[in-house]
Amino acid sequence: MRRIVRNLAALVVLAAPALAQAGPSCTNQPRENWITEDAMKAKLPALGYDKIKTFKVTGSCYEIYGYTKDGQKAEVYFNPVSGDIVKSYIGG
Repeated sequence: MRRIVRNLAALVVLAAPALAQAGPSCTNQPRENWITEDAMKAKLPALGYDKIKTFKVTGSCYEIYGYTKDGQKAEVYFNPVSGDIVKSYIGG
């Protein structure tokens, strides 16, 4: 019984970082096929995002934290090949 508990505890410890960073999977394309970060940043105003506080690579996504043109908080994940929105959280 102790072995089972110990193995489960080890599994939780090993899986925790992966779960904490779990985000959407945006592409399986290699980075050489991605839109450059500067090109993606230039597209954001036309997509309705303003006052970008953070732009980063998260897994296989471009991710931003900022605001919509309406002033709502936005966390958005983009496909870095097409620039399409994969997942977004608006408001709150």
